[in-house]
Amino acid sequence: MGKGGKPDGGDGFEEASRDGCEQENMAAWLLGVNTLKIQPFKLPNLGPRDVLIRLKAVGICGSDVHHFKNMRCADFVVKEPMVIGHECAGFVEEVGSEVKHLVPGDRVALEPGINCKRCELCKQGRYNLCPEMKFFGSPPTHGCLANQVVHPGDLCFKLPNNVSLEEGAMCEPLSVGVHACRRANVGPETNVLVMGAGPIGLVTLLAACAFEAPRIVVADVNDHRLSVAKALGAHEIVKVSTNIEEVAEEVVKIKEAMGTRVDVSFDCAGFNKTMATALSATGSGGKVCLVGMGQRELTLPLTSAAAREVDVIGIFRYKNTWPLCLELLRSSKVDVKPLITHRFGFSQKEVEKAFETSAGGANAIKVMFNL
Repeated sequence: MGKGGKPDGGDGFEEASRDGCEQENMAAWLLGVNTLKIQPFKLPNLGPRDVLIRLKAVGICGSDVHHFKNMRCADFVVKEPMVIGHECAGFVEEVGSEVKHLVPGDRVALEPGINCKRCELCKQGRYNLCPEMKFFGSPPTHGCLANQVVHPGDLCFKLPNNVSLEEGAMCEPLSVGVHACRRANVGPETNVLVMGAGPIGLVTLLAACAFEAPRIVVADVNDHRLSVAKALGAHEIVKVSTNIEEVAEEVVKIKEAMGTRVDVSFDCAGFNKTMATALSATGSGGKVCLVGMGQRELTLPLTSAAAREVDVIGIFRYKNTWPLCLELLRSSKVDVKPLITHRFGFSQKEVEKAFETSAGGANAIKVMFNL
């Protein structure tokens, strides 16, 4: 199918028949480094608060690629075969006896993390930090690149009529940008620097625009991604290098591009170079939010930042973001459609090609499966 492709039958998968539900459920299993295989995936019984979903749109995330290439992402290590994927949307096929807000046929976007609801962090509302979190496609929890999944009904959000299933699946990466902007208190008086114009950098840009940041500068090493950032709403773009010796020079360029102080910087790459640049570029009393996880450990010039009272904050996934993301999509305050650059079907050959495309970089931003 490849770049710009559509599933067989054009773009009619939104209204695709949900017949044939009795067919064996199949999923993409990660069996080893660079090894994915479509094979049967047995689902648990439907509980009273659960929903059976037939998935129609599943995106590939950077963490999926890390698992695919290395069998790990940060400290999350794949130790046995695992179904991959966590960005998804589909049709409700069956609901448990206690699920009242959904009926079969509803189109829904799925929040992929199931928290325990009992620990102190969950009780405090910071459920994204739950130590017992079961998150789609994060070992040892199976993911959602499958025909069907069973998921808690309270984590399934009905799509507005004008929001597509692909956009519903994009709520997951968009949630990262929304959560980052909330953590950093981005608003109409917050000038924003985004380091990195990959998928997460671009959704952070979109979120910052939606949060009405008056000026946003995006920096990256890749000309194509910078051009995409400019088209999506960045006020200025700055080409940078991977050479850490050039931080001081590039900070000058970033400040010139901003034209005023940098209040908040988002490092959406997560390398020594990008974080050092963000820390140096951010104005006194500002914030640097580490979003990306390019390196497991960072060595940073914190002394100068501390002397300027620059706050360093981190994010981990998101919390309570789906309702806002869906409203941003419904109201057209955010348009994620330009981020979807490649589409593939759900066959062995296309799954392999999709991951090769996503891992290869080039002009791929978001690779989407149409099941």
